[in-house]
Amino acid sequence: METHANYTSFVAVGDSFTEGMSDLLPDGSYRGWADLLAARLAARAPGFRYANLAVRGKLIGQIVSEQVETAAAMRADVVTLVGGLNDTLRPTCDMARVRDLLEEAVERLAPSCGTLVLMRSPGRNGPVMERFRPRMEELFAHIDALAARHGALVVDLYGSPVLADQRMWDVDRLHLTSEGHARVAEAVWQTLGLDAETDWQALLPPSARAGWAARRAADLRFAREHLGPWIGRRLTGRSSGDGRPAKRPELLPYEPPAP
Repeated sequence: METHANYTSFVAVGDSFTEGMSDLLPDGSYRGWADLLAARLAARAPGFRYANLAVRGKLIGQIVSEQVETAAAMRADVVTLVGGLNDTLRPTCDMARVRDLLEEAVERLAPSCGTLVLMRSPGRNGPVMERFRPRMEELFAHIDALAARHGALVVDLYGSPVLADQRMWDVDRLHLTSEGHARVAEAVWQTLGLDAETDWQALLPPSARAGWAARRAADLRFAREHLGPWIGRRLTGRSSGDGRPAKRPELLPYEPPAP
């Protein structure tokens, strides 16, 4: 594949990261890096079309069975595929199966599109990150190998210190803030060979460390509002995306959201 400037269609495949959580809009919907990227690409190409098949909570097997064939059939100029990280965060994870499914997805998508973009996903600094880092790095090494074999592009978000900064993450500690999503959009934009508009890796200014009481209050809020429900879904085999449709299931002309 070769990068070029004439991108007229874009399909995003993945989970909550690509759906746009936690880049919340006033109407209660989520925007996210893929929507931001689509808006910028649409401004350069009349008739630009965009689909976002991502659904929160999806594992790589669900992404392959529910999204990949649909995305391949759209024959888009650009397809982004981000998946597998939800699998690595499970208490038990068959990494061989994750690698095989990701390879299946790449093998089906790469021949069907102009440019396939894969990502080394960002991770928030903290104890949870350290626990799952070996699995994540195994996943990312496989992504690098797949990209090399199939001519895909790789956006290295994992290697960016600023995206590991806790201030780039929402209170659920799983999803990027609006600022984080904007930086991811810029990173993909540049990876597609388009002229940089900002320095997406610019570090945030130093900040004073919150006091012990404030940190404990934040921990308690996180456990009550996010960690507890997340554990409950894991124990009962449920997902936050159960029954939820893709946010933009058809490859249609992009129209900016109403102000």
